[in-house]
Order: sequence, then C-alpha cells, then structure tokens
Amino acid sequence: MFPEFKVVRRQRPVTITIESSTFSRPAANAAIEAACDGPVSLSFTSGGDVLTGSYDGRRVSLTVTTGSRRTSHASRRHGRVGRGVARFALTLTGTMLTAMTYKDGAWEARARVDLTEVGIEPREPSWLAGLTVGHEGSAEEVRSGAFGQLGLRDIRVVTYADGSPFREGDGTLLLTATSAGPGFFPTAHTSVWGLDPVTYDLVHRGALYFRRDDLVYGDHATHLVRDGDEWLVATSTWGGFKAPDKTDPSKPWSPVGVTIARSRADLTRGEHVLDSTPLALPTESRRSRSVGVWDPHLLRRDGEWLVGYVSAKKYFDFHPVLAGGPSLDALSLRAARTDRTATEGTTLVPLDGTVVVGASDGRDNPRHVRARYPIFDLDLNEVAELRSAYVTNLPWPTLIPVGDEWLHVAFDGTPYGGRLPGYGTHGEVVLSRSTRGRSV
Repeated sequence: MFPEFKVVRRQRPVTITIESSTFSRPAANAAIEAACDGPVSLSFTSGGDVLTGSYDGRRVSLTVTTGSRRTSHASRRHGRVGRGVARFALTLTGTMLTAMTYKDGAWEARARVDLTEVGIEPREPSWLAGLTVGHEGSAEEVRSGAFGQLGLRDIRVVTYADGSPFREGDGTLLLTATSAGPGFFPTAHTSVWGLDPVTYDLVHRGALYFRRDDLVYGDHATHLVRDGDEWLVATSTWGGFKAPDKTDPSKPWSPVGVTIARSRADLTRGEHVLDSTPLALPTESRRSRSVGVWDPHLLRRDGEWLVGYVSAKKYFDFHPVLAGGPSLDALSLRAARTDRTATEGTTLVPLDGTVVVGASDGRDNPRHVRARYPIFDLDLNEVAELRSAYVTNLPWPTLIPVGDEWLHVAFDGTPYGGRLPGYGTHGEVVLSRSTRGRSV
C-alpha cells in the first residue's frame, strides 16, 4: 500500500527567544535572554507582579514579588552552575517561570516555579497586556520576544479540506507542530513551520494560541485546514490539562478535549490568538467510557466530514477513533479500536481514490501491536503497516505525497534542557522518504 521509507534527515531547531522589535505578548509565551560575563538578572513585570531570574556567578535562582509578598525559588540539585555560562535566559511558558543557562553548547533549566502556586495567573489577557521586560548586571546582547521551542512533536501537515497538502507557490509545505516548553504539556504551544521538500530545511513561521474560559492557552496537537476562504483549526486542550491525582481523587483535575476555531486571517505567518469552542466528538461505547479526547485530524470526502482522534479510557490508556457526519456539528461514531491501550496520532490519508487511517502503536500496547505504524480502513480494520523508522516515544504517521514519492515526518522522545523540566521537552524531527515510487 505504501512503499518502504528511509531516514533522510534528523534535526532539532532549539530556540529560546524569537526576538521582536517590540515586546508585546498575546499569550503567556515569552522569553528574555542575554550574554553575560558575570552576575546578571532578567525580569518580567506586570502591574505589581515582578518575576526575576538571577545568576550570581555560581547559582541560579528565581524571585517572585506580588504585592507585599516575596518568594524565592532555587533548586539544590540543578541550581549550581559555576563558571562558563555564556548566556542566561528567563522564560514564561503557560504558568511556568523558568531560568536557564547556556553552557558547553546546550541550554539547561536551573530553576522554575508554577506561578499559580504563588497567586499569579499569567494567562489572563489583562495581565499579559501589561507585561514588560527588564535586565540588570552584566547583560549584553539582550533579546526578548516569544519563547521558541526545546523540541518539536505532534507534527501534522497543513491541508486543504480534502486532505491534500497545502503548498505555497514555491512548493514549500506547511506543518503545525507542538513546540515543547521546559516541562509538561501546559508549557508547550502550537507553532507553524515551512518545510522545503528538497532540502528538508525547517523554517519557523508563527504560532497559534487559543482563548477559552477567559484565558489564553498554548493548546497543541493541532491540525490546520484550509476550507474555502477560511481556516479551520482543530486542537487538543493540553494547555489546560491537569491529570487526576491518584493519591487524592478528590482534588480537581482538568481533562483534555478538542476545540475548533475559524479564521480568515493568514494563520500561516505571525502570532494569532483564536477563539475556540468545544468540538463534540462521540466516544461512548459498550465497553468503555471516555475520560478525554485529543489528536484531531479532519478531512471532508463526498460531502461528509471525517474526524480521526484519540479517546482515553483513563490517563493514560488510549486508542484511535473515527467519527463522521454531514457537518462538524453532527458527528457520529464510525469505529473505535478499543483493543489498543497506547495508540495515538490518528491521521486521515487520501490514497488512490479512497481514504486510509494511519496511527502510531506505542510500546505500552499489547505485545503484538507495539512500536509500529498500523494502517486502517474507514472501519478501522487494519489493512497494512507503514514500513518506516519507529523511533522513541510515539512518532506519528504524518505522510505527504511529493510527486511520485512520499515524505514521512515523525519525531522522537529525546529530551532537552536537563533533568529539572522532567517529561515533555521532546523531540527531534525525523524525516524519511519513500525508497521507490508511490504504490498503487
């Protein structure tokens, strides 16, 4: 069904600060960094809130001042740096404030604090409107603007509604990706990239943020679709996710859902805040009740919308699902593979007059369906297996036709930024190309 693939390029475009001439942040996604040859401090300020990262030549710490309250935050294990720091950075990603150092060719997180734990909600539009930056000490070559990424994952090709890839006039392909922050999923955001199908170079184009519940979130695992004269943006609400507390079930938690946004602006460039609303996806079955959905992928065929996604029986036990209907407001369940326990990245791929469904079988699945890319029909019966490198974590089957060949854009689970951020800083982009002509 698909030819075999061979890896042709691996890359990881790590960027702390996407510099801008004016510092105005539409979302809690900000950074300031500087070269330093001695003690330095960098800060974000909004109203009476002052967020400061300091490097005294030996250790890194954070100080948060809100009103008359002042708290200090440092890591005994990771805060000691010593000499040799070339650059120092302070980042705001979601609710997480992080101080980082650049030493020996790599960035590493040295201190961090969740601002909601000290009474600050940085995702409020009014708080963001007053945000400014500052620096003291030996700061040189100061840059400020948006936070970039420690890695990329959840990569999807931007498509037309029929599933064909959206290309610019020079042949550039567009992708959406999850730009990893220094921590778990709420520190990430959705980014837009240009991909040269010949050189495989990636170029950052912009970022998408989502306004819901009166806050601006860095939601991600996004599909950007051109439908007529507007863009449809389906995304997963990972920006507000909070897992259930297994030790205390009474504590509040926030599940993951899927939202939809529409816009006539050029979402392929620059930063945009989109008003999103819940996309109702059917999940009930005789065997299980869903606690969350994510990874939406949309395609319209013969007047019917198809939506692939993931449904979870619990966190984290999840499987691929397919729904369809005459509109996105009237979807019904078509099929679900409840035999899987760690399969995601549900992707709709036009192929020879029909549509197939790709997915990624993670290593926590039953033994016979681990570390592979199954290909399903529209009833989610497995009909083939994609023969391409299955790297670490849960790489997706993002397939792009290029002439008579195919590109497979995947990602791995390699972390970045040291041990302090924990899970969520992955991954490296892995591009593969078909080794012979397109199959029929």
